[in-house]
Amino acid sequence: MSELILKGQKAKEASYELGNLSTTEKNNALKKMAESLIENTSKILKANEKDLKAAIEKGTSKAMLDRLSLNEGRIADMADGLTQLIALPDPVGEVISMWKRPNGLQIGKQRVSMGVIGIIYEARPNVTCDAAGLCLKTGNAVILRGGSEAINSNKEIVKVLANAIEEAGLPKNSVQLVEDTSREVALEMMRLNDYIDVLIPRGGAGLIQAVVKNATVPVIETGVGNCHIYVDEDCDFEMAKNIIVNAKTSRPAVCNAAEKMLINEKIAKEFLPIIAKALKDKNVEIRGDESVKTLISDAVSATEEDWSREYLDYIIGAKVVKNVDEAINHINKYGSGHSEAIVTKSYENSQRFMQRVNAAAVYVNASTRFTDGCEFGFGAEIGISTQKLHARGPMGLAELTTIKYIIYGNGQIR
Repeated sequence: MSELILKGQKAKEASYELGNLSTTEKNNALKKMAESLIENTSKILKANEKDLKAAIEKGTSKAMLDRLSLNEGRIADMADGLTQLIALPDPVGEVISMWKRPNGLQIGKQRVSMGVIGIIYEARPNVTCDAAGLCLKTGNAVILRGGSEAINSNKEIVKVLANAIEEAGLPKNSVQLVEDTSREVALEMMRLNDYIDVLIPRGGAGLIQAVVKNATVPVIETGVGNCHIYVDEDCDFEMAKNIIVNAKTSRPAVCNAAEKMLINEKIAKEFLPIIAKALKDKNVEIRGDESVKTLISDAVSATEEDWSREYLDYIIGAKVVKNVDEAINHINKYGSGHSEAIVTKSYENSQRFMQRVNAAAVYVNASTRFTDGCEFGFGAEIGISTQKLHARGPMGLAELTTIKYIIYGNGQIR
């Protein structure tokens, strides 16, 4: 019997208990998990130092190092995310609707736990904590398989969280980590239908597509973020500049960072030099079409491949467009369905953009960086779904439940 099957059996057994816990029991465990993270900050940082050292030796980019890096503040944020979950309503057991049929049957839809959730992800060790907390609050056991680049951090975080869960009187195997980061074990996990009820990949395009193509376990596809910001002809230049700089540079290696900017041709001559200087001050490389290159001397030529690429780095693609419709068409052709934004003073154009752009989150006059579970008030998120079945956008507690029908009768037969 493989180690992964053993973990699957333990997770399945734990899920039977977790799905029937009271809100108080789950919240008590979340509280202990948050406290334990803070108490063990030094141990987690020591493990993270090993990962960072190995990543630096491999020549990992600055943006990806930021994604991997932990500090006291980020661990405190992880703990705070768990604490926020305590305050949120427990979706498990909620009766969404109920109706009565002519034959007297009362039929209702009730939220219930999914069972065992598998998560395959890369780089960011905070995902380990977010996933554990969200799954526990929704009564699901979770099997985590992080990338090799964060293995030491993930092992320490899972150890801390599992011990806290056990101290709270809940099954320690509610949260388990697959420590073998080989491709073979990942493939085995993708086909563990007997034990995993749903699989969620979280990472770059390569990882997500590998899971979608190879998994036999049902998959919720999460987002590659080829996010755009369209600057309309009638807009506040200072606002547009601030939004683009924030969306591109606050954390360039995350999926809600802006990867492209589309500029209306009527303001391109005036606005492009402004945004080029602001981005250059942040060491961002601009890859533009011919119109952009005419106005920005040091812009690099964009290729067809650039328009659909997620850089996750200090690089942004730029294109001059005729109007809002051309911007919408470009986004719908090349975008990944994650997050898109328009900066405009025109109510008509803002509504046209919002209604016609195909994305999980569409913004008017705000940074795409807000597509995040915490920012949406979910406490944390399991990922950003870019598909349209079951869940779309930041997946919080409700998205980690399924439904069952409950039917009350008084002797009816068909």
